[in-house]
Amino acid sequence: MVYRYRATLPKYKSFLREYDIKSETSLYKLHDFLQNDLGFSPDQMVLFRGLDEDGVVMHQYGLFDLGDGSMDNVSLEKTLQRGEVSLQYVYNLQQNLHIVLTFVSEEEYLPKESYPRLLVEKGPNPDQFSAVYEDFASFSDEPSGEDEEFFDDEEGGDSDEY
Repeated sequence: MVYRYRATLPKYKSFLREYDIKSETSLYKLHDFLQNDLGFSPDQMVLFRGLDEDGVVMHQYGLFDLGDGSMDNVSLEKTLQRGEVSLQYVYNLQQNLHIVLTFVSEEEYLPKESYPRLLVEKGPNPDQFSAVYEDFASFSDEPSGEDEEFFDDEEGGDSDEY
């Protein structure tokens, strides 16, 4: 069985990822995948928090057992069985920066696909060490018209000549 999860950043609508992940995938393997996909440093402590439908933290899963199980011993299937419909992937413990992974649906397993897999990507990756999400997507690449005054016809402002 394959689960679809939507990854979002709290307070930022410009960041979105959707992943298909096998149900038996351990949180540790998911951590490895997210770390590579988001470009995070591999030498940082991270943890998952399992949240119920009201957003209440039910369990915490670390690299080491924090009392609820370690990441390598807990699967996505087990978190859903425990009623944890969302996971917080805390990638910066000092600043409590996290991505929310919300269960969306069960999907058909496709034998020719590799899992986990990224389906949708919107917005830049968060900086693991910055307390502020830099949303460069809000800046436009369109010229404002102010640049035109710096070129005259001889310098090729609109010309194709180089």
